[in-house]
Amino acid sequence: MIKLVISGVWICAVTLASVYFSLQASSGNSAGKEKTDFFGGLDYVRSDLISIPAIHQGEVRGYFITRLVYTAEPDVLESLSLPPEMLITDELFSLLVGDRVIDLTRVEEFDLDAFRVVVRDRLNERLDRKVFHEVLVEQMEFLTKAEVRNKARQRRLPPPPIKSVGEGG
Repeated sequence: MIKLVISGVWICAVTLASVYFSLQASSGNSAGKEKTDFFGGLDYVRSDLISIPAIHQGEVRGYFITRLVYTAEPDVLESLSLPPEMLITDELFSLLVGDRVIDLTRVEEFDLDAFRVVVRDRLNERLDRKVFHEVLVEQMEFLTKAEVRNKARQRRLPPPPIKSVGEGG
């Protein structure tokens, strides 16, 4: 009987010691770990869903719809006097409608990587410092005028009548 009690105490002591040392080892590694992941120390700023008309020769050809996510350092974001979402939306409209940096009417020639770089660089240029590191695309699509009209017509149509399970036909 005494051997059984001594064995139980020995097993408990070894188990507690191994748990204690494994916790110490794991907490020591995370405390001394530097920021190795580039995106790990950054905040993500999600823009609103933005719809920008694609105008060519005075006529609306369609709508460019996008939602972007930007990575930026948290302390720099807090120091901005404007909310970053407002700044991003204004810059997108300036780029795509005002300056026409990218021609939205020629969707087949759209270069996504160039678009990301231009948006990021123009935002940082406007702030006179590197605030935004990456531009990530969450949603992006181009709808022609005809597609928009069709969707509007579908919304105006009455819903189909509901049939009960027992009805035939």
